Amino acid sequence: MIELPKWRVGRSIEGMSAILLPIDGGGKIDWEAWTKHLQRTWDSGLTPAVNMDTGYVQLLQSSQRSEVLRRAQELAEGRPFVAGVFVEDQAGDRLNQSLVAQGMAQVRDSGGLPILFPSHGWGGLTESQWLQCHRQLGDDEGRFLAFELGTMFVPYGRVLSLGGFEELLGNSRCVGAKHSSLDRSSEWQRLASRDRLRPEFQLLTGNDLAIDMVFYGSDYLLGLSTMAPDLFALRDRWWQQKDGRAIALNDWLQYLGAFTFRPPVPAYRHSAAMFLHLRGWAATCEPYPGAPRRPDSDREVLEKIWMSLRAFLEDPSEGE
Repeated sequence: MIELPKWRVGRSIEGMSAILLPIDGGGKIDWEAWTKHLQRTWDSGLTPAVNMDTGYVQLLQSSQRSEVLRRAQELAEGRPFVAGVFVEDQAGDRLNQSLVAQGMAQVRDSGGLPILFPSHGWGGLTESQWLQCHRQLGDDEGRFLAFELGTMFVPYGRVLSLGGFEELLGNSRCVGAKHSSLDRSSEWQRLASRDRLRPEFQLLTGNDLAIDMVFYGSDYLLGLSTMAPDLFALRDRWWQQKDGRAIALNDWLQYLGAFTFRPPVPAYRHSAAMFLHLRGWAATCEPYPGAPRRPDSDREVLEKIWMSLRAFLEDPSEGE
């Protein structure tokens, strides 16, 4: 049993947002829309994260992942960004650690911060082996983010034991970790361990069903925020200003998260495409070919949610 932690009112929240890859009418990546979305994410004050689950990293070809990274580097102009390091493999394959190291170097040389994305090879390791590989890669390749990902997202995901997480805190090259168990208790326990053992370590909530984890001390790297980086940034500012409207806005953003991240969870990317199209930020509602889809009836619900969220932008006082 963990003691319920208190809200940390007025804290500065660091937000990172996994970027959706918009798709054009021909089923191809809409690079123009993606470029604009990357720019608006930076403009909002959030740090973009590319080649993540939200960006269909598991479905892309290696050349497409490299193209995403190249374009992010060109657009960044020295601004921070995060990029997933994903090694494509099959069930039963051993982890190709040399390819992971090459991917980390590629991200680093592009000016980004690498995050080690799960794969079958990673999933086949014991927890001890997983931690040892992270230590070796950090020693060889420098700073990185770790990634705990629940199996509701991918079958080869892994969430560490609390002891394993505390061992990860001892890895000085690992500067933070995205925690996507969708379980509050696990994240609260990690916050307590982080505060006790390594306060500067960045615990990035990936819990799209409990985005108020930032009120307890987490920062975030979410897929949900790709639908509304401007509104997430507004919530964060209000929270730092101790403005109660942050809670009202969070409630509506959480409604969006609860609806779009319902099972099957991977279909949230189609929900995001619908929402970006609704906002005029994408030319189509289409997900990447082969990605799970939502029913067309979702659009009516998303329209109603957007009408309520839009009020916070048009006249922030309406959110009170």
